[in-house]
Amino acid sequence: MSKSTRSGKRAKWTPHEKPDKPYPGFPMFAHPSGQWAKKIRGRLHYFGVWADPEAALERLNREWPCLKEGKTPPPIDVSEGVSLEKVCNEFMAAKEAKLNEGDISPRSYRDYYETCRRLLDYFGKDRRVDDLRPEDFGDFRKALAETMGPTSLKNARNRVRIIFKFPHDNRLIPNPVNYGQYFDRPSARVLRRSRNEAGPRLFSAKEIRRILAEADPTMRAMILLGINCGFGNNDVARLPQSRVDLDKGWVDFPRPRTKIPRRVLLWPETIEALRVAIARRPRPVDGSGRGLCFLTKQGRPWVRVNQRTVIEDGKEKLKIVPIDALVPRFGRLLRKLGINGRKGLGFYTLRHAFETIGGESKDQVAVDAIMGHADSSMAAIYREEVSDARLKAVVEVVRKWLFDSAPSSPEKKAGERDE
Repeated sequence: MSKSTRSGKRAKWTPHEKPDKPYPGFPMFAHPSGQWAKKIRGRLHYFGVWADPEAALERLNREWPCLKEGKTPPPIDVSEGVSLEKVCNEFMAAKEAKLNEGDISPRSYRDYYETCRRLLDYFGKDRRVDDLRPEDFGDFRKALAETMGPTSLKNARNRVRIIFKFPHDNRLIPNPVNYGQYFDRPSARVLRRSRNEAGPRLFSAKEIRRILAEADPTMRAMILLGINCGFGNNDVARLPQSRVDLDKGWVDFPRPRTKIPRRVLLWPETIEALRVAIARRPRPVDGSGRGLCFLTKQGRPWVRVNQRTVIEDGKEKLKIVPIDALVPRFGRLLRKLGINGRKGLGFYTLRHAFETIGGESKDQVAVDAIMGHADSSMAAIYREEVSDARLKAVVEVVRKWLFDSAPSSPEKKAGERDE
């Protein structure tokens, strides 16, 4: 509706005169629509009717952290939907149960925890999960890409999808979360380029020998298990003495998480190092370290889960803290030797080295058996075992690579290098 002026022109009609600001510093203006409004990042936003400036100001303060970053704020009422905080809490509770049962490793638990923390920091704990739209995931992907390389981004994206699959599978939300095409994984080309730029995640034989020479007896035994058996952090940390036959020189130890059987012949160097390390092993402080081959100086497993009670939002909560003491300890050793210049090197690189060099045996079936790789092929279904002779041949190829390239005397020519 409109009204006429004396000049005959038609002026815009308003239901009543626009009010003045409640006080000079009030951060919004009275819009002709009858609401308090503010322009943020070039876009006009409305926060409430003229009659209730206090409610409009409260809504502005609540939504401001999201709007100033160009994000969509959560709905005013989250009681009718499921909040992101609730989903993350229930998801982590489920993963905690799997951690205690040994179905996932402490490292996997920590990665899920960090991903949940990133989601809560970005979207806010009150954001309704059923309110998330494809463009929201696109913006979140861009934020991740600013601090991650392609491989880390791919892994984080996969964890996000696992987290948001949880509420639909457990009937917390009626429909699956829709990511659209904004939350795609990095392309294979980008992943290959990133890997090429980073270089191979591999130690040379000379580097491993330098590491062994500098390591203390406990670390030396763990490193030898890494390159002799393809063991990773969790493998050496959870290796029981009962699984190691030092007299016959074999270790029979299924992978802790997947329970895939592994049988490996130990080198003489590994047997000797294990005898020394076990003899020097500290007394365990509790039952968690009883019977293990390796313990820290404090008598605790090298990879473990700590639980402690914390106060959050005025409530007591049990916080799960996964600890991998092998990561910083091995990292300091690499830095001391100046071997940490290449990206991605760590204790797990020994497992990469075993797979790579063991493949030179031309018996990939035996290599996979030692590594504990899952094989769903028809051949694996019918194959009942891999002979000890084949397993021995693989570890001997790796041993020859590691030790036969060592200089036979201090007079080795300066121009000579390891193959």
